Amino acid sequence: MAAVKPFLCIRPNREAADKVAALPYDVYNRREACAAVAGNPLSFLNIDRPETQFPDDVDTYDDRVYGKARELLDGRIADGTFVEDGQECYYIYRLTMDGRAQTGIVACCSIDDYVDGVIKKHENTREDKEIDRIRHVDTTNAHTGPIFLAYRADRAVNRVVDEVTAGDPLYDFVSEDGIGHTVWKVEDPQQNGRIEAAFAAIPATYIADGHHRAASAVKVGLKRREENPGYTGEEPFNYFLSVLFPDEQLMILPYNRVVKDLNGMDEAGFLAAVGEHFTVEKMDGPYAPDEKGLFGMYLGGSWYKLAAGAECRSYDPVKGLDVSILQDRLLGPVLGIGDPRTDKRIDFIGGIRGLGELERRVKEDMTVAFSMYPTSIKELLNVADAGLLMPPKSTWFEPKLRSGLFIHRLG
Repeated sequence: MAAVKPFLCIRPNREAADKVAALPYDVYNRREACAAVAGNPLSFLNIDRPETQFPDDVDTYDDRVYGKARELLDGRIADGTFVEDGQECYYIYRLTMDGRAQTGIVACCSIDDYVDGVIKKHENTREDKEIDRIRHVDTTNAHTGPIFLAYRADRAVNRVVDEVTAGDPLYDFVSEDGIGHTVWKVEDPQQNGRIEAAFAAIPATYIADGHHRAASAVKVGLKRREENPGYTGEEPFNYFLSVLFPDEQLMILPYNRVVKDLNGMDEAGFLAAVGEHFTVEKMDGPYAPDEKGLFGMYLGGSWYKLAAGAECRSYDPVKGLDVSILQDRLLGPVLGIGDPRTDKRIDFIGGIRGLGELERRVKEDMTVAFSMYPTSIKELLNVADAGLLMPPKSTWFEPKLRSGLFIHRLG
C-alpha cells in the first residue's frame, strides 16, 4: 500500500509565487534556459538550471554550478522570497488548461515504495541524466521539482479535495503560457489524516512523468541512509516530493516523430515499403489520427493517412501500443531506426506543438514526419501493472507541473 505523507514545505510567499513558478528544468536546453531566466531573477529556473548564472565556458556540470544552486536557494529563503510552513500538511494543486482542470495532492512519497514496486514505472532511465539531478538534490539538500504521479481515482481522496477546494486558495495565478495554477493548503489535521489513510489503502501509484527525477531522488535517499546507519526511516530523506493525480483527470497528448532521411530509398520506394503493413491514403491537408491504429505521415510536401494492418495489432500491453507498431513495423525495418533512444536520425516532438511543427521540421532539417494517436492513461497503467516498459517518448503530458511552488528539504 502507498505511503503518501504530509510534509514541511518551503514555498514562495504569496506575492512571489507567479514569478517563482517555472517549467521543469528538462524542457530547456542551456540556451533556452538562459533566455527564460533573463529579466526574472526570481524564476526558479535560476536554481534548477544554475549554469544560467555562468558564462558559456563554464561546464554545465561544474561543481561551482551545483554550489550556486544551493547559494541561490538559501538566499531566497533568507530574504523571505520563500517561507517555511511550520506544520506537516498536504497541499492541493490544480492546473487548468483550455478550460480543463486536473487536481492533485502535493505530498512526499516513500523511497521504499519506489524500491519495492509500489510506485510503478514504465520507462528506463539514463545514468547520465540521473547523475546531474543526484548532484543537484544532494548539494541543495532539497527536492525542488515534484514527480508527477498518477493513481486510480479514489472516492475518499476526492471528498477531501472537494472540501478543501471549497475554501480560499493559497495561490491563484495564470502563467505566461495561459495555464491556471491554484493551490490550497490542507490545514485541518483531520483532513490530513483522511488523505494519508486513503492512500494507505491504495495498492499502487504510477510515475506519469519524471522517471529521472524519481530515480535520482531515491538514490540520494539511499545514499543518505548509508551516511546515517542509525536512520529510523522517518527522516525527510526517506521521502521525495510528488504531486499525485487521479487517472480519470489526466490527458496525454501524442508524442510525434520526425526522421532525417529515407534510409537510402526514394519516395516511391519508401511508400511501397510502407504499404507492406499499412494502408496508405493521400490526404488533402494535415492529418492527425483520431483513433488507435492510425498514423499521419508528412512526406514530400503531402500528408498521408496510414492504417496499420491486422497483423500489426496485438493484445500485448507494449506491442499493442501505437508507438510500438510504428517502431516495429516501419521505423525499425523500413527506416533503419534500431534504437530510438540513441539514433541521431530521429527526433521527437510533443503534440502540444501541433502539426505545423512537423511540417516545419521536414522543410528545415528532416525528411519525413509521423503524427501519432496519443497513448491513453489506461494503456500506461496496464504496461506498468504488467511490469513492462514503454518504448521511449510514448507519452506527453500537459499541462506541466511548475517547479518552485513546493520544496522539500532532506533534513
